[in-house]
Amino acid sequence: MPAGMGVRNLLLSNADPDWASHTLGVFICLNCSGFHRNIPQISKVKSVRLDEWDSVQVEFMASSGNNAAKVKYESKIPPFYYKPTFSDCPLLREQWIRAKYERKEFIYIEKQEPYSAGYREGFLWKRGRDNGQFLSRKFVLSEREGALKYYNKNDAKEPKAIMKIEHLNATFQPAKIGNPHGLQITYLKDNSTRNIFVYHEDGKEIVDWFNAVRAARFHYLKVAFPGASDVDLVPKLTRNYLKEGYMEKTGPKQTEGFKKRWFTMDDRRLMYFKDPLDAFARGEVFIGSKEHSYKVLEGLPPSTQGNHWQHGITIVTPDRKFLFACETESDQMEWISTFQKVITRPMLPQEYAVEAHFKHKP
Repeated sequence: MPAGMGVRNLLLSNADPDWASHTLGVFICLNCSGFHRNIPQISKVKSVRLDEWDSVQVEFMASSGNNAAKVKYESKIPPFYYKPTFSDCPLLREQWIRAKYERKEFIYIEKQEPYSAGYREGFLWKRGRDNGQFLSRKFVLSEREGALKYYNKNDAKEPKAIMKIEHLNATFQPAKIGNPHGLQITYLKDNSTRNIFVYHEDGKEIVDWFNAVRAARFHYLKVAFPGASDVDLVPKLTRNYLKEGYMEKTGPKQTEGFKKRWFTMDDRRLMYFKDPLDAFARGEVFIGSKEHSYKVLEGLPPSTQGNHWQHGITIVTPDRKFLFACETESDQMEWISTFQKVITRPMLPQEYAVEAHFKHKP
């Protein structure tokens, strides 16, 4: 049997990958093959179907494989470390591959110190709230203090902001921020969401910051919920937004015209902004569960006027209706699907307090 046939037969037990690293002994998908090519000293890539394979390479693939590589290269992954999926941004996927194979961070625990030590200090480029310019700012993350702080000046005694780890979230937003390493950090200030946008030129640095935030959140949640398992806590460390995009909205009396706004669905908070990079939302809507009389309807009430976009959505809450309009039918269907998923999910005990706050907002 030709050597190439041996590799193709091996491939039959691997669902999608058409590529392989013949130095690491793993099958990989097309997207990941590009990241592997960026570390040629570690990983040499071949097409399973198009390239020639010699018998030594085939034997190595047969004696290795993805499961064996996982046992070796992922033996000491901290529970809080973010494992990217195919839908995550290229930066997260590339740094995962580099951490695993190039830096061997999950073989040698001492290499995890940048994000697992409980303290991290350094400089990030932060977008100015008013002028939109990115300026270098000092950031300090401390598990002991339970906070992430940043300073407007290097020698400043007092931080410009103190972000409690309890209410901290971080999510990569390269397209929105306009930088492949762009990270959006949110926290609660006076029970309203505050956004800051940062990046670092070095991909490893910004991913280390991201995982340091996750580590600090993990430590906080372990103390706050001592009986909870790691499996329960890990999904709560950071969260990606359920959906973002433009819709039109009208005011509470539904007499004013519709205005185009950028919307972010963050767990049960639907926030809207004049600009995607605004520091604060213009408003927030709490989306509860169907058991508490929340529902989403396709279309707008017949008497509605003032919307330029024709694909309407009505969200019914116990107190009032919210009217939105989408530019396309596909946008409308995606938003309705997102709202349905939130509404059909039972509310957690801590979410009742959030709902009560929204009801009593001035």
